[in-house]
Amino acid sequence: MSCQEMREFLDAYVDRELDVATTLQFERHLTDCVDCREICEQYQQFHNSVSSRIPYYQAPPELGDKVRAMLRPTVEERFPRWRGWAIAAGLAGLLIFGAALFRLMIPAPESQMLAEQVVSSHIRSLMANHLSDVVSTDQHTVKPWFSGKLDFAPVVKDLAPKGFPLVGGRLDYINNHSAAALVYKRRQHTINLFLWPSSESDSSPRSITIKGFNVVEWTHSHMAYWAVSDLNADELTEFAHDLEQ
Repeated sequence: MSCQEMREFLDAYVDRELDVATTLQFERHLTDCVDCREICEQYQQFHNSVSSRIPYYQAPPELGDKVRAMLRPTVEERFPRWRGWAIAAGLAGLLIFGAALFRLMIPAPESQMLAEQVVSSHIRSLMANHLSDVVSTDQHTVKPWFSGKLDFAPVVKDLAPKGFPLVGGRLDYINNHSAAALVYKRRQHTINLFLWPSSESDSSPRSITIKGFNVVEWTHSHMAYWAVSDLNADELTEFAHDLEQ
């Protein structure tokens, strides 16, 4: 990817709209080009600043009812009854289209956005062959490696006796903050476990599916946990419960 192409893709990259392959090309270019990396960082800071300061106004749910109530008498007064049904049907279709468009404009819930981010990070780690910065099955090797690289101490457990051996860890970046990524295995399946501090109260593991990958998220002892894998949902949930013990 050239510097010119990087600038063309910059908006889409910051908004996380690029496909996985283009994202990998973009990030490889940033690794090699200092000037483009500085531009991207400045743009990201500007984007974050604007996003945090501009309020989002969501239309109240009763707006649709009010619009329909205003349109109904207008149709009946201005058009004969035999044409009124056709006009009303057309207006109903327009309202349905508008409602669908309105839903697309509403930002996705934070949990959905986080799920998509961890799945994208999981995919990138597999495609770029960069699962681990520290490769080890020893939790006493992996945990100290994060010291000084994060502003928190990640909980690292070896679950080999449970059938989920630890194989390494790396640094990652989720939701505009650093995160620890621990890598586990289940037979031939790779599990990426992302964790970072959280102010939320403890919650039980919850399973969802994004882009064909299973994701289990929960909060425990002021830490947010997000596990993602192509492993089936039941075994991934089992992995989450084993971590909590």
